[in-house]
Amino acid sequence: MGSALEVHRLGAGAPPLLLVQSGLTADELLPLARQPVLDGCERLVPHRRGYAGSGPVALPHRIAADVADCLALLDERGHERAHVLGYSYSGAVALQLAADHPDRVAGLVLVEPPPTLAPEVREEFVATVAGLLAVRRESGVTAAIDAFWAMLGTPAWWAALDAQVPGARDQMRRDAASFLDADLPALLAWSFEDADAARVRCPVLHVGADGSGPWWAAVRRRVRAWFPGAADVVVTCADHGLVLTHAAEVAAAIRTAVPRG
Repeated sequence: MGSALEVHRLGAGAPPLLLVQSGLTADELLPLARQPVLDGCERLVPHRRGYAGSGPVALPHRIAADVADCLALLDERGHERAHVLGYSYSGAVALQLAADHPDRVAGLVLVEPPPTLAPEVREEFVATVAGLLAVRRESGVTAAIDAFWAMLGTPAWWAALDAQVPGARDQMRRDAASFLDADLPALLAWSFEDADAARVRCPVLHVGADGSGPWWAAVRRRVRAWFPGAADVVVTCADHGLVLTHAAEVAAAIRTAVPRG
């Protein structure tokens, strides 16, 4: 795989569940992967390039590079197919993987994938990201990450992060350039349209939160329109940090879509 990816491997049972790391927080999905209800299948939780102990990310970065790394990881582990989970940024990776390589994806779990998918909110989201990147150019990485945290961080998310992922704040500071210089530009350069969605052949589960706001509500509508037969779970009293703040509820939803090995 070129520079090796650092990977958490939990449990056993095929096909595995590949939880593709989202942006900025290397181990945000690890507490979810550790939920007991998911015992019975192997869980693979890689660090994408530019994060934690994985190799550096090449610029300009593209979603296709993350897809290639996912395939290489499955090949390395000897898995022909996997259930694939994407959350926020990595929802783009999971969707592209399922569309481009439908024979490798047994099931697709989308946890509030990125707002670039929804035409009615895309312009607002892109403008917000562009503003964040302008702060990075003009004032540096630290100022941009502070601005990002001010926009999206909530007390409940911070409390869950500190309790479940010790050292995460320091890790985010160390890896912030990967998020700002690689992930966000890659997301803005990525597109996924009706014809791409039509190439997805596996069962789809969308998991969202009732308090995430209009961006992710619009994305949920888009996913439901693309995949009218998809399972759809809404976690109550939660927001976009649901994989940490409501990990047990999200895991229970995933369990219905990922059969035991």
